[in-house]
Amino acid sequence: MRRVGEVVRTAQRLAIVRVPAEATEPPSIGRRVVDESLETVGEIVDVFGPAARPYVAVTPDDGVSLPSLVGQPVYARSS
Repeated sequence: MRRVGEVVRTAQRLAIVRVPAEATEPPSIGRRVVDESLETVGEIVDVFGPAARPYVAVTPDDGVSLPSLVGQPVYARSS
């Protein structure tokens, strides 16, 4: 697993994640995302913003509370 970043806000039923500056490249679209307790959060559907430190949009799975994710780190599954 690798850290995707921190959920900074929600917008249009998506979790917006800021990729950390030390990341060498953003995760791929379609990658599954989990929280610190390894519960599945959703799937990456977009990568946008500046190339040096992009944002990632995550579509949440059913039953995931988006507001509770704000400020929390999320991680990409290895496969």
